[in-house]
Amino acid sequence: MSKIDEYVTERSKNNPDFAKLVEQENINLEVAVKVRDLRENMGMNQRAFANLIGKPQSTIARIENGSMNASTRVLSEIAQATNQRLTIQFMPVI
Repeated sequence: MSKIDEYVTERSKNNPDFAKLVEQENINLEVAVKVRDLRENMGMNQRAFANLIGKPQSTIARIENGSMNASTRVLSEIAQATNQRLTIQFMPVI
């Protein structure tokens, strides 16, 4: 376990709000990677991908840089528009 992992684990034990923030950031990162990988595997830039999904390019950029908590609705729209299934796996903070 790295020093940062130890720090996060210890701080999370003492601060439930911190644990929730870390968990949300882990989810955002996992979603960001999955959406970017999907888009790149389809050979599309952000603008073309956004047009396919019916969202602004800025929404795709925010998802891919992890600054947006993508709703299940948005993820469902991405999955439907691309005829793909998005599977997100993350490790909860203990």
